[in-house]
Amino acid sequence: MTEIALITGASSGLGREFAMQISRSEERPQEIWAVARRENRLEELQKLCGIPVRPIPLDLTRQESIRKLEELLQKEKPVIRILVNAAGFGKIGRYSEISREDTDRMIDLNCRAAVDVTLLSLPYMRRGGRILEICSTSAFQPFPYLNVYAASKSFLYRYSRALRVELFGEGIRVTAVCPYWIKNTEFIPKAKDTGGGEAVRHFPLASRRETVVKLALRDSRLGLPVSTPGPVCFLHRIAAKFIPSEIMMGLWALIRRI
Repeated sequence: MTEIALITGASSGLGREFAMQISRSEERPQEIWAVARRENRLEELQKLCGIPVRPIPLDLTRQESIRKLEELLQKEKPVIRILVNAAGFGKIGRYSEISREDTDRMIDLNCRAAVDVTLLSLPYMRRGGRILEICSTSAFQPFPYLNVYAASKSFLYRYSRALRVELFGEGIRVTAVCPYWIKNTEFIPKAKDTGGGEAVRHFPLASRRETVVKLALRDSRLGLPVSTPGPVCFLHRIAAKFIPSEIMMGLWALIRRI
């Protein structure tokens, strides 16, 4: 049976970087299954990785795409050594400035699709397998003007933490990856592409995707339940445990205007 890494959101950003770093690591599988909507980007990824990449062009917000992935897994019966759920997107702005369609897609992709892909993958995972659910530092508190995105990532964070305990006896490790803003991905420009995108003016101390992925993979290998790949998200995680949400939201109101 072919040993694979299954990566969603692999056409850009963190997903693409995960594919490249996994393909060059000592623990690289035999093949990467790269899932995303943009087939041309997935074909480009084949040239950047040191192992075979299977492009799987699917829109995971559609149930028919989930069924196609399920059928492919049933047909090929791979051993999934690493699952990276990196598909997701967000929008910045007041609730009234973000369309209902975008709101629904955020919930579908960031929550339902991540859970669906995880559940489809688990029957093909063995002891020593690893799951990285790409959450966000926004999972640690409520975020006005980023409310649906933050809530969706809080859902995925809580799901990851609980699933880890359920899978402990099976030897499958789950890590919730919670990065801060990342400067060199498409996320920030797309998130700001709303009528209220200027609600967050600057993104001070933003990370780089190469560092985030490197640290997330390290934390996953160590079996950590949560990866905060950078000083800002680490401090945020600690602060959110002790400071009331109302105060944290007040601090956010100041920071987003810097």
